[in-house]
Amino acid sequence: RKIIGRAETKGVPLHLPVDHAVVRELKEEADPETARDIPEGWMGVDIGPQTQKLFAEQMARAKTIFWNGPMGIYEFEKFAGGTYSVARSMAEAKAITIVGGGDSASAVAKAGLADKMTHISTGGGASL
Repeated sequence: RKIIGRAETKGVPLHLPVDHAVVRELKEEADPETARDIPEGWMGVDIGPQTQKLFAEQMARAKTIFWNGPMGIYEFEKFAGGTYSVARSMAEAKAITIVGGGDSASAVAKAGLADKMTHISTGGGASL
């Protein structure tokens, strides 16, 4: 809430997920459903399709993109769509693109897009 308040005070748009991929149990074979809010007893495992679109639109207009952390549990293929969507959007952007953190770096490499990024650091905290 503090960060949201600071963004509002400074007139800086803050884009948060508007939908999520959710599952009842964290199993690799689980089929995620899309939900605007994460229901009680469910887990958010990725960003949803509307959020992927929203983030892609913002990245297409950006001059600099800094990414630290996957969008979901990208190690499970069914939960990797949001992470790979962000990686593709960054690769297509006409921006300086900085990827920080071992998981993000791994996801970008797994997506075959590492050569499209301006800079990749496995040190997430260090790159922040």
